[in-house]
Amino acid sequence: MDLNEFLTFAAIGFAAQIVDGALGMGFGLVSNSVLLAIGTPPAASSAAIHIAKVFTGGASALSHAWFRNIDRRVFLHLVLPGMIGGLIGAVVLQRAPPALLRIAISAYLALMGLWLLLRAIRKRVTHKRVHALGAHGTGLVAGTLDAIGGGGWGTVVTSSLIAQGAEARYAVGTTNAAEFFVAIAISAALTASFGVVPWVWLSGLIAGGILAAPFAAWMTRHLQMRLLTGMVGFAVIALSVHSLWRLLR
Repeated sequence: MDLNEFLTFAAIGFAAQIVDGALGMGFGLVSNSVLLAIGTPPAASSAAIHIAKVFTGGASALSHAWFRNIDRRVFLHLVLPGMIGGLIGAVVLQRAPPALLRIAISAYLALMGLWLLLRAIRKRVTHKRVHALGAHGTGLVAGTLDAIGGGGWGTVVTSSLIAQGAEARYAVGTTNAAEFFVAIAISAALTASFGVVPWVWLSGLIAGGILAAPFAAWMTRHLQMRLLTGMVGFAVIALSVHSLWRLLR
């Protein structure tokens, strides 16, 4: 075992899970950005990330359940559509170039992030009950994009739930809990298609992510709602602009 390689992937997993667990987004996007930058093939990168998400997502889901950050009704409406979308995305990843779709979605998310920032700047951030149909559509789209791009579940789901009126804390916790099941579906499909992923990558990503999960859930529980909403909006804009820059350069 290469200790330096393990520690590198553990650091990637820790940083990605801190962002993902606290803001409800970023594990796949952060990890995938780094893995692609060091020359990892896109399909192998996506497979490694989603297998790791099964473990880090499980730890994150338990942590958010402990801090009571999960809306069980919305969670149930997200899980099955998300898993179906993940399987669809795994097929698309093998058959179609996703660049144009990712450009369009990144632009959409940047605008949604701006909207969330405006909501946070207002004196009062209101929240309401998320409609079941909205949660179904969000899960299906997010699962598909997550499989194609190696990340994006949290970015789409968290920002969409908040935009639909969910309280930021519950949007983050519910998104992370549902991601565990979506990751199982995607990792199974990708592993069947692309084979075994190097275990040192997985062990590093998993160890770092599991270590970070309780700290991230605690941050979600104790951060002020307006601050958390603003942070989510800023993160959506930053990640979306970064994705656009990578796709268009």
